[in-house]
Amino acid sequence: MIKQLLFDRKHLIENAKKVKEWDVIVIGGGSTGLGIALDSVTRGYKTLLLEQLDYAKGTSSRSTKLVHGGVRYLAQANFSLVTEALKERGLLEQNAPHLVKNQTFLIPNYTWWEGPYYTLGLKAYDFLAGKLSLGASKHLNKSETIRKLKTIKKDKLRGSVSYQDGQFDDSRLAVNIAQTAIEKGGSLLNYFKVKNLTKDTDNKVSGVLAIDQETKEEHLFKGKAIINATGVFADDILQMDEPGSKNIIQPSQGVHLVFDKEFLPGEDALMIPKTDDGRVLFAVPWHDKVIVGTTDEMVDSHTTEPNASEKEVEFILETFNRFIERKATRADVKSIYAGLRPLAAPEDDSGKTKEISRGHKIFVSDTGLVSITGGKWTTYRKMAEDTLDKVIALNKLPKKECVTERLLIHGAMETEERGNHLYVYGTDQVHLKTLLIENPSLGEKIHPDLEFQNVEVLWAARHEMARTVEDVLARRVRVLFLDAKRSIEMAPNVAEILAKELNKDKSWISTQIEDYTQLAKGYLM
Repeated sequence: MIKQLLFDRKHLIENAKKVKEWDVIVIGGGSTGLGIALDSVTRGYKTLLLEQLDYAKGTSSRSTKLVHGGVRYLAQANFSLVTEALKERGLLEQNAPHLVKNQTFLIPNYTWWEGPYYTLGLKAYDFLAGKLSLGASKHLNKSETIRKLKTIKKDKLRGSVSYQDGQFDDSRLAVNIAQTAIEKGGSLLNYFKVKNLTKDTDNKVSGVLAIDQETKEEHLFKGKAIINATGVFADDILQMDEPGSKNIIQPSQGVHLVFDKEFLPGEDALMIPKTDDGRVLFAVPWHDKVIVGTTDEMVDSHTTEPNASEKEVEFILETFNRFIERKATRADVKSIYAGLRPLAAPEDDSGKTKEISRGHKIFVSDTGLVSITGGKWTTYRKMAEDTLDKVIALNKLPKKECVTERLLIHGAMETEERGNHLYVYGTDQVHLKTLLIENPSLGEKIHPDLEFQNVEVLWAARHEMARTVEDVLARRVRVLFLDAKRSIEMAPNVAEILAKELNKDKSWISTQIEDYTQLAKGYLM
Protein backbone atom coordinates (compact mmCIF):
# COMPACT_ATOMS: atom_id res chain seq x y z
CA MET A 1 0.00 0.00 0.00
CA ILE A 2 1.12 3.59 -0.62
CA LYS A 3 2.48 5.22 2.54
CA GLN A 4 -0.41 7.35 3.75
CA LEU A 5 1.89 9.86 5.45
CA LEU A 6 3.62 10.61 2.14
CA PHE A 7 0.71 12.75 0.89
CA ASP A 8 -0.52 13.91 4.30
CA ARG A 9 -0.79 17.72 4.36
CA LYS A 10 0.38 18.22 7.96
CA HIS A 11 3.35 15.95 7.32
CA LEU A 12 4.26 17.85 4.12
CA ILE A 13 4.04 21.22 5.91
CA GLU A 14 6.10 20.06 8.90
CA ASN A 15 8.83 18.78 6.56
CA ALA A 16 8.79 22.02 4.55
CA LYS A 17 9.28 24.11 7.70
CA LYS A 18 12.51 22.24 8.49
CA VAL A 19 14.26 23.36 5.28
CA LYS A 20 16.47 26.45 5.83
CA GLU A 21 16.86 27.29 2.13
CA TRP A 22 15.31 25.73 -0.96
CA ASP A 23 17.12 25.42 -4.26
CA VAL A 24 13.89 26.09 -6.16
CA ILE A 25 10.58 27.60 -5.05
CA VAL A 26 7.81 27.31 -7.65
CA ILE A 27 4.76 29.56 -7.35
CA GLY A 28 1.74 27.99 -9.09
CA GLY A 29 0.37 24.45 -9.22
CA GLY A 30 -1.01 24.18 -12.74
CA SER A 31 0.58 22.06 -15.46
CA THR A 32 3.54 24.44 -15.87
CA GLY A 33 4.38 24.76 -12.17
CA LEU A 34 3.93 21.04 -11.52
CA GLY A 35 6.15 20.19 -14.48
CA ILE A 36 8.85 22.54 -13.19
CA ALA A 37 8.67 21.05 -9.68
CA LEU A 38 9.01 17.52 -11.11
CA ASP A 39 11.91 18.49 -13.37
CA SER A 40 13.64 20.27 -10.49
CA VAL A 41 13.31 17.53 -7.89
CA THR A 42 14.40 14.80 -10.32
CA ARG A 43 17.56 16.78 -11.14
CA GLY A 44 18.34 16.63 -7.42
CA TYR A 45 17.35 20.15 -6.32
CA LYS A 46 15.52 20.81 -3.05
CA THR A 47 12.11 21.84 -4.39
CA LEU A 48 9.06 23.56 -2.92
CA LEU A 49 5.84 24.32 -4.83
CA LEU A 50 3.09 26.57 -3.49
CA GLU A 51 -0.40 26.69 -5.03
CA GLN A 52 -2.95 29.21 -3.72
CA LEU A 53 -5.93 26.89 -4.37
CA ASP A 54 -5.92 23.28 -5.64
CA TYR A 55 -3.62 21.73 -8.22
CA ALA A 56 -4.94 22.51 -11.74
CA LYS A 57 -7.80 24.59 -10.31
CA GLY A 58 -7.42 27.12 -13.11
CA THR A 59 -6.70 26.64 -16.81
CA SER A 60 -5.06 23.24 -16.37
CA SER A 61 -8.37 21.48 -15.62
CA ARG A 62 -10.33 23.31 -18.36
CA SER A 63 -8.63 22.18 -21.56
CA THR A 64 -10.13 20.49 -24.64
CA LYS A 65 -8.51 17.29 -23.24
CA LEU A 66 -6.14 17.00 -26.22
CA VAL A 67 -2.47 16.07 -26.23
CA HIS A 68 -1.67 17.35 -29.68
CA GLY A 69 0.79 19.00 -32.00
CA GLY A 70 -1.74 21.61 -33.03
CA VAL A 71 -2.94 20.92 -36.56
CA ARG A 72 -3.98 24.55 -37.03
CA TYR A 73 -0.46 25.83 -36.36
CA LEU A 74 0.56 24.07 -39.57
CA ALA A 75 -1.64 26.50 -41.50
CA GLN A 76 0.32 29.31 -39.82
CA ALA A 77 3.57 27.54 -40.90
CA ASN A 78 4.67 27.34 -37.25
CA PHE A 79 6.61 24.12 -37.86
CA SER A 80 8.94 24.41 -34.86
CA LEU A 81 6.00 24.66 -32.41
CA VAL A 82 4.22 21.72 -34.07
CA THR A 83 7.37 19.56 -34.13
CA GLU A 84 8.10 20.25 -30.46
CA ALA A 85 4.51 19.52 -29.45
CA LEU A 86 4.38 16.30 -31.50
CA LYS A 87 7.53 15.03 -29.81
CA GLU A 88 6.09 15.88 -26.38
CA ARG A 89 2.78 14.23 -27.33
CA GLY A 90 4.65 10.99 -28.03
CA LEU A 91 6.63 11.19 -24.79
CA LEU A 92 3.49 11.90 -22.76
CA GLU A 93 1.75 8.85 -24.20
CA GLN A 94 4.75 6.75 -23.14
CA ASN A 95 5.10 8.32 -19.67
CA ALA A 96 1.41 8.39 -18.66
CA PRO A 97 -0.27 5.69 -20.80
CA HIS A 98 -3.10 5.26 -18.26
CA LEU A 99 -4.31 8.81 -18.95
CA VAL A 100 -3.18 9.53 -22.52
CA LYS A 101 -4.72 7.58 -25.37
CA ASN A 102 -4.43 7.50 -29.12
CA GLN A 103 -7.53 9.17 -30.57
CA THR A 104 -8.82 9.10 -34.15
CA PHE A 105 -10.06 12.44 -35.51
CA LEU A 106 -12.11 12.85 -38.69
CA ILE A 107 -12.28 16.02 -40.80
CA PRO A 108 -15.43 15.79 -42.96
CA ASN A 109 -15.16 16.93 -46.60
CA TYR A 110 -18.07 18.67 -48.33
CA THR A 111 -16.28 20.05 -51.42
CA TRP A 112 -14.05 18.37 -53.99
CA TRP A 113 -10.85 20.15 -52.89
CA GLU A 114 -11.05 19.53 -49.12
CA GLY A 115 -10.00 15.86 -49.34
CA PRO A 116 -6.68 16.44 -51.18
CA TYR A 117 -6.01 19.68 -49.25
CA TYR A 118 -6.37 18.19 -45.74
CA THR A 119 -4.70 14.92 -46.74
CA LEU A 120 -1.63 16.86 -47.85
CA GLY A 121 -1.53 18.96 -44.66
CA LEU A 122 -1.92 15.94 -42.43
CA LYS A 123 0.83 14.03 -44.24
CA ALA A 124 3.10 16.91 -43.15
CA TYR A 125 1.76 16.46 -39.59
CA ASP A 126 2.59 12.73 -39.75
CA PHE A 127 6.06 13.48 -41.10
CA LEU A 128 6.85 16.00 -38.33
CA ALA A 129 5.87 13.42 -35.67
CA GLY A 130 8.67 11.13 -36.89
CA LYS A 131 9.28 8.02 -34.76
CA LEU A 132 6.73 9.20 -32.18
CA SER A 133 3.86 9.15 -34.69
CA LEU A 134 0.54 7.80 -33.36
CA GLY A 135 -0.44 6.48 -36.81
CA ALA A 136 -0.77 7.63 -40.40
CA SER A 137 -3.53 9.89 -41.71
CA LYS A 138 -5.74 8.57 -44.53
CA HIS A 139 -8.69 9.45 -46.71
CA LEU A 140 -12.06 7.76 -46.01
CA ASN A 141 -14.99 7.52 -48.42
CA LYS A 142 -18.51 8.70 -47.64
CA SER A 143 -19.90 5.39 -46.34
CA GLU A 144 -16.86 4.76 -44.13
CA THR A 145 -17.18 8.30 -42.71
CA ILE A 146 -20.88 7.76 -41.91
CA ARG A 147 -20.10 4.39 -40.30
CA LYS A 148 -17.61 6.08 -37.97
CA LEU A 149 -19.56 9.33 -37.39
CA LYS A 150 -23.18 8.17 -37.34
CA THR A 151 -24.62 11.63 -36.62
CA ILE A 152 -22.60 13.52 -39.25
CA LYS A 153 -24.53 15.72 -41.69
CA LYS A 154 -24.85 13.57 -44.84
CA ASP A 155 -26.04 16.15 -47.37
CA LYS A 156 -23.17 16.86 -49.85
CA LEU A 157 -20.74 14.80 -47.71
CA ARG A 158 -17.92 13.43 -49.91
CA GLY A 159 -15.87 11.62 -47.29
CA SER A 160 -13.33 12.60 -44.64
CA VAL A 161 -9.67 12.66 -43.76
CA SER A 162 -8.73 10.71 -40.65
CA TYR A 163 -5.67 11.40 -38.48
CA GLN A 164 -4.35 10.42 -35.05
CA ASP A 165 -3.77 12.65 -32.05
CA GLY A 166 -3.73 12.25 -28.28
CA GLN A 167 -6.56 12.61 -25.78
CA PHE A 168 -6.21 12.75 -21.98
CA ASP A 169 -7.65 13.67 -18.59
CA ASP A 170 -5.99 16.97 -17.67
CA SER A 171 -6.46 17.41 -13.92
CA ARG A 172 -5.97 13.68 -13.25
CA LEU A 173 -2.58 14.04 -14.93
CA ALA A 174 -1.84 17.15 -12.82
CA VAL A 175 -2.56 15.23 -9.61
CA ASN A 176 -0.38 12.32 -10.78
CA ILE A 177 2.50 14.70 -11.60
CA ALA A 178 2.18 16.23 -8.11
CA GLN A 179 2.26 12.72 -6.59
CA THR A 180 5.35 11.84 -8.65
CA ALA A 181 7.18 15.00 -7.51
CA ILE A 182 6.34 14.28 -3.85
CA GLU A 183 7.48 10.66 -4.21
CA LYS A 184 10.79 11.95 -5.60
CA GLY A 185 11.28 14.15 -2.53
CA GLY A 186 9.60 17.44 -3.44
CA SER A 187 7.39 19.47 -1.09
CA LEU A 188 4.19 20.46 -2.88
CA LEU A 189 1.54 22.35 -0.94
CA ASN A 190 -1.90 23.27 -2.20
CA TYR A 191 -3.95 25.98 -0.49
CA PHE A 192 -0.78 27.98 0.18
CA LYS A 193 -1.04 31.54 -1.14
CA VAL A 194 2.07 33.60 -1.79
CA LYS A 195 1.42 37.02 -0.24
CA ASN A 196 4.74 38.64 -1.01
CA LEU A 197 8.30 38.15 -2.17
CA THR A 198 11.31 38.78 0.05
CA LYS A 199 14.47 40.53 -1.19
CA ASP A 200 18.07 40.55 -0.03
CA THR A 201 20.24 43.67 0.44
CA ASP A 202 20.97 43.80 -3.32
CA ASN A 203 17.22 43.86 -4.08
CA LYS A 204 17.37 40.30 -5.44
CA VAL A 205 14.44 37.95 -4.78
CA SER A 206 15.43 35.64 -1.90
CA GLY A 207 12.20 33.95 -0.85
CA VAL A 208 8.43 34.12 -0.41
CA LEU A 209 5.99 34.95 2.34
CA ALA A 210 3.05 32.52 2.09
CA ILE A 211 -0.13 31.93 4.05
CA ASP A 212 -1.69 28.54 4.73
CA GLN A 213 -5.25 29.12 3.51
CA GLU A 214 -6.62 26.55 5.97
CA THR A 215 -4.96 27.66 9.23
CA LYS A 216 -4.20 31.28 8.19
CA GLU A 217 -0.66 30.74 9.52
CA GLU A 218 2.10 32.65 7.73
CA HIS A 219 5.32 30.98 6.57
CA LEU A 220 8.58 32.42 5.28
CA PHE A 221 10.44 30.23 2.79
CA LYS A 222 13.92 31.13 1.52
CA GLY A 223 15.06 30.03 -1.94
CA LYS A 224 17.96 30.36 -4.40
CA ALA A 225 15.65 30.43 -7.44
CA ILE A 226 12.05 31.71 -7.32
CA ILE A 227 9.94 30.74 -10.33
CA ASN A 228 6.65 32.42 -11.20
CA ALA A 229 4.53 29.78 -12.99
CA THR A 230 1.10 31.15 -12.14
CA GLY A 231 -0.40 31.25 -15.63
CA VAL A 232 -2.90 34.08 -16.02
CA PHE A 233 -1.92 35.31 -12.53
CA ALA A 234 1.74 35.85 -13.52
CA ASP A 235 1.31 39.62 -13.64
CA ASP A 236 0.07 39.64 -10.02
CA ILE A 237 3.36 38.10 -8.88
CA LEU A 238 5.30 40.53 -11.09
CA GLN A 239 3.50 43.44 -9.39
CA MET A 240 4.66 42.07 -6.01
CA ASP A 241 8.16 41.94 -7.44
CA GLU A 242 8.19 45.35 -9.12
CA PRO A 243 5.06 47.48 -8.58
CA GLY A 244 4.02 49.18 -11.81
CA SER A 245 5.80 46.69 -14.08
CA LYS A 246 4.39 46.08 -17.57
CA ASN A 247 1.93 43.20 -17.98
CA ILE A 248 3.34 40.17 -19.77
CA ILE A 249 0.07 38.19 -20.02
CA GLN A 250 -2.78 38.52 -22.50
CA PRO A 251 -5.52 36.16 -21.25
CA SER A 252 -7.59 34.41 -23.90
CA GLN A 253 -10.79 32.60 -22.95
CA GLY A 254 -11.70 29.16 -24.24
CA VAL A 255 -15.21 27.78 -23.66
CA HIS A 256 -16.44 24.17 -23.96
CA LEU A 257 -19.92 22.64 -23.95
CA VAL A 258 -20.41 19.05 -22.79
CA PHE A 259 -23.16 16.81 -24.24
CA ASP A 260 -24.34 13.23 -23.89
CA LYS A 261 -22.58 10.76 -26.17
CA GLU A 262 -25.68 10.37 -28.40
CA PHE A 263 -24.67 13.55 -30.27
CA LEU A 264 -21.44 11.87 -31.37
CA PRO A 265 -21.70 8.12 -30.68
CA GLY A 266 -18.73 5.90 -31.41
CA GLU A 267 -15.09 6.32 -30.54
CA ASP A 268 -13.98 8.87 -33.14
CA ALA A 269 -13.65 12.62 -32.70
CA LEU A 270 -14.82 15.30 -35.12
CA MET A 271 -12.57 18.16 -36.19
CA ILE A 272 -14.22 21.14 -37.88
CA PRO A 273 -11.29 22.74 -39.71
CA LYS A 274 -12.56 26.23 -40.48
CA THR A 275 -15.19 28.03 -38.46
CA ASP A 276 -16.66 31.40 -39.44
CA ASP A 277 -13.84 33.22 -37.68
CA GLY A 278 -11.12 31.04 -39.17
CA ARG A 279 -10.47 28.80 -36.17
CA VAL A 280 -11.00 25.08 -35.61
CA LEU A 281 -13.63 23.38 -33.43
CA PHE A 282 -13.36 19.91 -31.89
CA ALA A 283 -16.03 17.47 -30.74
CA VAL A 284 -14.18 14.86 -28.69
CA PRO A 285 -15.46 11.77 -26.85
CA TRP A 286 -14.36 12.08 -23.22
CA HIS A 287 -15.31 9.53 -20.56
CA ASP A 288 -18.99 8.90 -21.41
CA LYS A 289 -19.67 12.36 -22.84
CA VAL A 290 -18.60 14.51 -25.78
CA ILE A 291 -16.79 17.83 -25.33
CA VAL A 292 -17.30 20.51 -27.98
CA GLY A 293 -14.99 23.52 -28.13
CA THR A 294 -13.18 25.74 -28.03
CA THR A 295 -13.56 29.48 -28.43
CA ASP A 296 -10.70 31.97 -28.41
CA GLU A 297 -11.68 35.38 -27.09
CA MET A 298 -9.36 38.03 -25.67
CA VAL A 299 -10.42 39.06 -22.17
CA ASP A 300 -9.23 42.01 -20.13
CA SER A 301 -9.18 40.46 -16.67
CA HIS A 302 -8.45 37.13 -15.03
CA THR A 303 -10.39 35.19 -12.40
CA THR A 304 -10.33 31.70 -10.88
CA GLU A 305 -13.88 31.07 -12.17
CA PRO A 306 -14.30 32.57 -15.67
CA ASN A 307 -17.78 32.43 -17.23
CA ALA A 308 -18.81 31.75 -20.81
CA SER A 309 -20.37 34.64 -22.70
CA GLU A 310 -23.64 34.27 -24.58
CA LYS A 311 -21.75 34.85 -27.83
CA GLU A 312 -19.35 31.96 -27.16
CA VAL A 313 -22.18 29.53 -26.34
CA GLU A 314 -24.07 30.48 -29.51
CA PHE A 315 -20.92 30.17 -31.61
CA ILE A 316 -20.25 26.59 -30.41
CA LEU A 317 -23.87 25.45 -30.76
CA GLU A 318 -24.32 26.99 -34.20
CA THR A 319 -21.02 25.62 -35.56
CA PHE A 320 -21.48 22.12 -34.09
CA ASN A 321 -25.07 21.89 -35.38
CA ARG A 322 -23.93 22.71 -38.90
CA PHE A 323 -22.10 19.37 -38.98
CA ILE A 324 -24.51 16.99 -37.22
CA GLU A 325 -27.99 15.72 -38.17
CA ARG A 326 -29.57 15.82 -34.74
CA LYS A 327 -29.43 19.39 -33.52
CA ALA A 328 -28.04 20.09 -30.03
CA THR A 329 -29.87 22.69 -27.96
CA ARG A 330 -29.05 24.64 -24.83
CA ALA A 331 -31.18 22.17 -22.87
CA ASP A 332 -28.85 19.34 -23.97
CA VAL A 333 -25.76 20.93 -22.38
CA LYS A 334 -24.66 18.85 -19.37
CA SER A 335 -21.88 21.20 -18.34
CA ILE A 336 -20.30 24.37 -19.61
CA TYR A 337 -16.80 25.43 -18.63
CA ALA A 338 -14.39 28.23 -19.45
CA GLY A 339 -10.63 28.45 -19.08
CA LEU A 340 -8.13 31.27 -19.54
CA ARG A 341 -5.00 30.70 -21.62
CA PRO A 342 -1.96 32.61 -20.32
CA LEU A 343 -0.73 33.84 -23.69
CA ALA A 344 2.43 35.89 -23.83
CA ALA A 345 1.26 39.45 -24.54
CA PRO A 346 2.31 40.90 -27.91
CA GLU A 347 4.91 43.67 -27.95
CA ASP A 348 2.45 46.09 -29.57
CA ASP A 349 -1.28 46.57 -29.03
CA SER A 350 -2.35 44.77 -32.18
CA GLY A 351 -3.05 41.10 -32.74
CA LYS A 352 -5.99 38.79 -32.32
CA THR A 353 -5.46 35.88 -29.94
CA LYS A 354 -5.07 33.39 -32.75
CA GLU A 355 -2.06 35.41 -33.92
CA ILE A 356 -0.40 35.71 -30.51
CA SER A 357 2.38 33.16 -29.98
CA ARG A 358 1.29 29.79 -28.58
CA GLY A 359 4.91 29.05 -27.71
CA HIS A 360 6.22 29.67 -24.20
CA LYS A 361 8.39 32.57 -23.11
CA ILE A 362 10.70 32.87 -20.10
CA PHE A 363 11.30 36.31 -18.56
CA VAL A 364 13.89 37.26 -15.93
CA SER A 365 13.21 40.38 -13.84
CA ASP A 366 15.99 42.68 -12.63
CA THR A 367 15.43 41.14 -9.19
CA GLY A 368 16.18 37.64 -10.51
CA LEU A 369 12.56 36.43 -10.46
CA VAL A 370 12.04 33.94 -13.30
CA SER A 371 8.58 33.96 -14.94
CA ILE A 372 7.23 31.61 -17.61
CA THR A 373 4.16 32.30 -19.75
CA GLY A 374 2.37 30.81 -22.75
CA GLY A 375 2.71 27.20 -23.85
CA LYS A 376 0.11 24.47 -23.50
CA TRP A 377 -0.52 21.23 -21.62
CA THR A 378 1.13 19.07 -24.28
CA THR A 379 4.49 20.82 -23.90
CA TYR A 380 4.46 21.11 -20.09
CA ARG A 381 7.56 18.87 -19.75
CA LYS A 382 9.62 20.83 -22.29
CA MET A 383 8.56 24.13 -20.73
CA ALA A 384 9.83 22.85 -17.38
CA GLU A 385 13.13 21.72 -18.90
CA ASP A 386 13.67 25.09 -20.58
CA THR A 387 12.86 26.95 -17.34
CA LEU A 388 15.33 24.95 -15.23
CA ASP A 389 17.98 25.27 -17.94
CA LYS A 390 17.45 29.05 -17.80
CA VAL A 391 17.82 29.07 -14.00
CA ILE A 392 21.08 27.13 -14.35
CA ALA A 393 22.31 29.54 -17.06
CA LEU A 394 21.69 32.39 -14.59
CA ASN A 395 24.16 30.64 -12.20
CA LYS A 396 21.48 30.25 -9.55
CA LEU A 397 22.03 26.46 -9.37
CA PRO A 398 24.80 23.98 -10.17
CA LYS A 399 24.34 22.32 -13.59
CA LYS A 400 22.42 19.03 -13.54
CA GLU A 401 20.84 17.31 -16.52
CA CYS A 402 17.10 16.98 -17.13
CA VAL A 403 15.85 13.39 -16.70
CA THR A 404 12.11 13.69 -17.39
CA GLU A 405 12.02 12.55 -21.05
CA ARG A 406 11.66 8.90 -20.01
CA LEU A 407 10.26 9.41 -16.52
CA LEU A 408 7.08 7.45 -15.78
CA ILE A 409 4.33 9.46 -14.08
CA HIS A 410 2.63 8.07 -10.94
CA GLY A 411 0.08 5.41 -11.95
CA ALA A 412 1.68 4.72 -15.35
CA MET A 413 0.62 1.41 -16.90
CA GLU A 414 -0.29 0.26 -20.39
CA THR A 415 -4.06 0.69 -20.65
CA GLU A 416 -6.06 -0.70 -23.55
CA GLU A 417 -9.28 -1.53 -21.72
CA ARG A 418 -11.07 1.65 -20.65
CA GLY A 419 -14.54 0.20 -20.06
CA ASN A 420 -14.21 0.45 -16.27
CA HIS A 421 -13.94 4.11 -15.27
CA LEU A 422 -11.32 3.25 -12.60
CA TYR A 423 -8.72 2.91 -15.39
CA VAL A 424 -7.70 6.54 -14.71
CA TYR A 425 -6.04 5.38 -11.47
CA GLY A 426 -3.55 3.23 -13.38
CA THR A 427 -1.40 1.17 -10.99
CA ASP A 428 -3.36 2.60 -8.02
CA GLN A 429 -6.42 0.55 -9.04
CA VAL A 430 -5.04 -2.37 -7.03
CA HIS A 431 -4.92 -0.19 -3.89
CA LEU A 432 -8.51 0.95 -4.37
CA LYS A 433 -9.55 -2.70 -4.68
CA THR A 434 -7.76 -3.48 -1.40
CA LEU A 435 -9.75 -0.71 0.32
CA LEU A 436 -12.96 -2.21 -1.12
CA ILE A 437 -12.10 -5.64 0.33
CA GLU A 438 -11.42 -4.07 3.74
CA ASN A 439 -14.65 -2.04 3.64
CA PRO A 440 -17.24 -3.18 1.03
CA SER A 441 -19.49 -0.13 1.73
CA LEU A 442 -16.87 1.96 -0.07
CA GLY A 443 -18.03 0.21 -3.25
CA GLU A 444 -21.40 1.96 -3.08
CA LYS A 445 -22.07 4.59 -5.76
CA ILE A 446 -21.84 8.25 -4.80
CA HIS A 447 -24.82 8.87 -7.11
CA PRO A 448 -27.25 6.10 -8.16
CA ASP A 449 -27.11 7.10 -11.85
CA LEU A 450 -23.32 7.38 -12.12
CA GLU A 451 -20.48 4.88 -11.80
CA PHE A 452 -18.29 6.76 -9.30
CA GLN A 453 -17.81 5.06 -5.92
CA ASN A 454 -17.31 6.21 -2.32
CA VAL A 455 -13.81 4.69 -2.33
CA GLU A 456 -12.71 7.36 -4.84
CA VAL A 457 -13.57 10.15 -2.39
CA LEU A 458 -11.60 8.46 0.39
CA TRP A 459 -8.68 7.88 -1.97
CA ALA A 460 -8.74 11.51 -3.16
CA ALA A 461 -8.47 12.78 0.42
CA ARG A 462 -5.92 10.23 1.59
CA HIS A 463 -3.54 10.01 -1.36
CA GLU A 464 -4.40 12.79 -3.83
CA MET A 465 -4.33 15.85 -1.54
CA ALA A 466 -8.02 16.72 -2.05
CA ARG A 467 -9.21 19.12 0.65
CA THR A 468 -12.72 20.15 -0.46
CA VAL A 469 -15.85 18.83 -2.16
CA GLU A 470 -14.86 20.86 -5.21
CA ASP A 471 -11.39 19.26 -5.31
CA VAL A 472 -13.05 15.84 -5.49
CA LEU A 473 -15.95 16.53 -7.87
CA ALA A 474 -14.11 18.92 -10.20
CA ARG A 475 -10.57 17.54 -10.40
CA ARG A 476 -10.35 13.99 -8.91
CA VAL A 477 -13.61 12.54 -10.21
CA ARG A 478 -14.57 14.83 -13.06
CA VAL A 479 -18.34 15.04 -12.55
CA LEU A 480 -18.51 18.84 -12.46
CA PHE A 481 -17.20 18.87 -16.04
CA LEU A 482 -19.33 15.91 -17.16
CA ASP A 483 -22.70 16.60 -15.56
CA ALA A 484 -22.88 19.69 -13.35
CA LYS A 485 -26.46 19.06 -12.13
CA ARG A 486 -25.70 15.56 -10.88
CA SER A 487 -22.49 16.76 -9.29
CA ILE A 488 -24.57 19.08 -7.08
CA GLU A 489 -26.66 16.06 -6.03
CA MET A 490 -23.44 14.22 -5.08
CA ALA A 491 -22.03 17.01 -2.89
CA PRO A 492 -23.65 15.94 0.45
CA ASN A 493 -22.31 12.37 0.14
CA VAL A 494 -18.85 13.58 -0.77
CA ALA A 495 -18.82 16.12 2.09
CA GLU A 496 -19.74 13.40 4.62
CA ILE A 497 -16.92 11.07 3.51
CA LEU A 498 -14.39 13.90 3.38
CA ALA A 499 -15.37 15.21 6.83
CA LYS A 500 -14.80 11.79 8.36
CA GLU A 501 -11.42 11.38 6.67
CA LEU A 502 -10.21 14.96 7.31
CA ASN A 503 -11.70 15.14 10.81
CA LYS A 504 -14.11 18.02 10.11
CA ASP A 505 -17.35 18.94 11.88
CA LYS A 506 -20.98 19.36 10.77
CA SER A 507 -20.69 23.09 10.10
CA TRP A 508 -17.76 22.37 7.73
CA ILE A 509 -20.00 19.89 5.89
CA SER A 510 -22.85 22.38 5.42
CA THR A 511 -20.44 25.15 4.33
CA GLN A 512 -18.82 22.81 1.81
CA ILE A 513 -22.18 21.77 0.32
CA GLU A 514 -23.30 25.40 0.09
CA ASP A 515 -20.01 26.59 -1.47
CA TYR A 516 -19.92 23.76 -3.97
CA THR A 517 -23.56 24.20 -5.01
CA GLN A 518 -22.96 27.89 -5.64
CA LEU A 519 -19.86 27.15 -7.73
CA ALA A 520 -21.46 24.34 -9.76
CA LYS A 521 -24.40 26.54 -10.75
CA GLY A 522 -21.90 28.46 -12.86
CA TYR A 523 -21.38 25.29 -14.93
CA LEU A 524 -25.10 24.92 -15.71
CA MET A 525 -26.56 26.48 -18.84
